[in-house]
Amino acid sequence: ASAIRERLEARVGGSIRGVVPGTPEAAALKQALIDDGLWSQYLEVAIGPDAEVFTKAPVLATVGADADIGIRSDSTWNNPEPEIALLVDNRGKTVGAMLGNDVNLRDFEGRSALLLGKAKDNNASCSLGPLVRLFDDSFTIDDVRTAQVALRIEGEDGYVLEGASNMAEISRDPLDLVRQTLSEHQYPDGFALFLGTLFAPVQDRDDPGRGFTHKINDIVSIESAKLGRLVNRVVTSRDAAPWQTGIGALMTNLAQRGLLETKK
Repeated sequence: ASAIRERLEARVGGSIRGVVPGTPEAAALKQALIDDGLWSQYLEVAIGPDAEVFTKAPVLATVGADADIGIRSDSTWNNPEPEIALLVDNRGKTVGAMLGNDVNLRDFEGRSALLLGKAKDNNASCSLGPLVRLFDDSFTIDDVRTAQVALRIEGEDGYVLEGASNMAEISRDPLDLVRQTLSEHQYPDGFALFLGTLFAPVQDRDDPGRGFTHKINDIVSIESAKLGRLVNRVVTSRDAAPWQTGIGALMTNLAQRGLLETKK
C-alpha cells in the first residue's frame, strides 16, 4: 500500500490525503488509479464530485443504546461501521450530533452496487445513541471535524478487536455532506446523517485471509469523548425485536393521549 501511495503521489503531485473531492487534482488521481487498474466504486464516492448518500433506515426504525443490532441471517461477511451522525432540522440547519453504528454486510454490498439497500437496511441494522448533543458554545461542528471515534468488539469466543476512526481524515467535510443531501431533496421532519468511517476490519477472526466478520452475541462499543459510548449486542435481523412502531402507530398513540389538536 505504501509503495502504491508513493507511486501515485509522484504522478499526481502532493499528498493523496490532501486531495479535495471533485477538484482537478481528484480527477487526475482518478485517472492515475484507472491506469493502474485500482479504481473502484468506493474511490468514486471518496474523491469524485458526488458523495455517497442513501437511506439507511426508515423513520422510527433505528434502535438505541443497549438494544440488539441485526445482521441478515444469510450474511457471512459483515462488520460494524462506527460513525458520527449529524442531526439536521427541517430548515436544513445542523443542530447536533450523536454516535451511530451503520451496520454493513460486506458480502452483499461487494457482490453488486445494486444490493446496497439490502446490505444496509434490515431490521435493527442501524443504531444511534446514547444521547443527542446539541451544538452550543461548548460543542460545535469543529468538534465533530476533529473527533476520534473508538470501536471495541468483544466476542463470546474471547475475540477482541479494537479500532478507531479519525474524523479529521474523512475525505468530505461534514457540512458538505449535508449540502449534497439537501441539494435535490427535502426533509420536512429533518434527518440524521451518518458521516462515514475510516475503520476497516482487516484482522482475521477465524481462517487466515478471511478477515473479520461478526458472530452472534458480539458486543459492539462505539465511543467518542464528547458523545459518550454506544453499546449494542449483535443478533440476526430475524431474531431482533421486530419493528412495529411506525408513523401510523405514533399518530395513534398521540391521538389516544389527546396530543393531536385540530385547527378550527
